[in-house]
Amino acid sequence: MKALPFSIFLSAAALLSLFSSSFVLPQQNLGLCHDNDNQVIHMATLGGVHDSNSNPDTHSLARFAVDQHNTKENGLLELVRVVEAREQVVAGTLHHLVLEVLDAGKKKLYEAKIWVKPWMDFKQLQEFKHVRDVPSFTSSDLGAKTDDQVSGWRPVPVHDPVVQDAAHHAIKTIQERSNSLFPYELSEVVHANAEVVDTSAKFDMLLKVKRGGKEEKYKVEVHKSTEEGGFNLKKVDLDHS
Repeated sequence: MKALPFSIFLSAAALLSLFSSSFVLPQQNLGLCHDNDNQVIHMATLGGVHDSNSNPDTHSLARFAVDQHNTKENGLLELVRVVEAREQVVAGTLHHLVLEVLDAGKKKLYEAKIWVKPWMDFKQLQEFKHVRDVPSFTSSDLGAKTDDQVSGWRPVPVHDPVVQDAAHHAIKTIQERSNSLFPYELSEVVHANAEVVDTSAKFDMLLKVKRGGKEEKYKVEVHKSTEEGGFNLKKVDLDHS
């Protein structure tokens, strides 16, 4: 039997090497995320976190998070509402939620992270942690003053929708009054107090604002008329602290 030329074996080896390498998955896009049971989960981190409040699945995800927590911790938390919803594209979607819940009749804020892979029918609660208690004076108290309501300034959650609307109104008004070439962008409501007087609500807030490459803080007071329904920026001062 005539021996095959060495060049044929060399070509075959090269083809085998090329064929094998085509099935090697790239590793640089993989990250590690540990769940509460210390299991290692591989996630391909593909995108940043963005707003998802309009996602129709948000409420069901919130209920899933609360139910999973109650099952694991033998808890009795009740979902009140979704305060904030964001999502991030990973190997599937990682949902970041801020939830207002009732715990033995007391309102509290929790942060939850839910990992979803729809094509695998996979849904897992990655994190569920208490952020802070919610003061009894919340957005439901901002409509009109009642006879038994305690007067004076009270702290309110910075993620409350009414507080966020007041903060965005303040930034919009500051922009309109400014001759700056750079737009004002709200980064964070650092803290917020509110007071209901007759048919109006007052908001005293410290806002962290981006303008061009600078970051500034503004102390603002915004009033909301419950009769007219609009906001009005009453005071604004640059915070130098």
